[in-house]
Amino acid sequence: MITNTPSTKLEEWRYADSKALDSFAPEAFEKTQKIAVQQSDTYRECLSFDSSGPLLHRVSIDLAKNARAEVFAVIAAGDYTRVELEVNLASGAHFEFGGITIGGGNAVREFVTRTIHNAPDATSNQTVRSVHWDEATGNFLGRIDVGREGQRTDAAQDFKALLLEKGAAANAKPELEIFADDVKCAHGAAIGQMDEMARFYMASRGLSPDIAKRLLVRAFIADALGELNDEAQQERLFDVALASLSEAAL
Repeated sequence: MITNTPSTKLEEWRYADSKALDSFAPEAFEKTQKIAVQQSDTYRECLSFDSSGPLLHRVSIDLAKNARAEVFAVIAAGDYTRVELEVNLASGAHFEFGGITIGGGNAVREFVTRTIHNAPDATSNQTVRSVHWDEATGNFLGRIDVGREGQRTDAAQDFKALLLEKGAAANAKPELEIFADDVKCAHGAAIGQMDEMARFYMASRGLSPDIAKRLLVRAFIADALGELNDEAQQERLFDVALASLSEAAL
């Protein structure tokens, strides 16, 4: 239980906005939404955060045998926003996460996940995309724990960041703690800038800079929503993610 404001000296808070953390009441760090998914059931949640003001959103999900949880989230808020997910997987369960952080200003936007594989034959996949400009920062701290009973675990994390201006930043901190000997775990992280050749190609075909920018960013973040089999929700999340893109002076 957290009784005081967490310090950025702690690994799980190292990239957080310390001033924003001071604005939260102590009880804000204790509030967690708890979700239990029954055997063979499927749970899906599509979240979007685009308001002003610091926000902390914490969720704990317990997956029973052969259950499935899908969480897709977009953080496009104008102030510090942190989304935490902790998922416990029983035998044969699957967790799918797609996350997008996007925006400018000087806001810090971050996903923090912990996926716990303490049973055999469970799988998890996490895909996070980050697009920032001005002096904004996008973070992903993802931890995968595989216990001794987590044989034949298949778990993956993939983080990519697109920095549209020099002042923007991105941080990735993948963690793997594995005590089983028959597992498949992988993680990857890449940070780069927009493909100028692609922009030039689009301009040569008559597309305006704004349209070209929007198309390139949409293509970049599309992987995070690729497993969302709900076209209406997928378009809604794309709209939230791309709404602030007009503010990026490119």
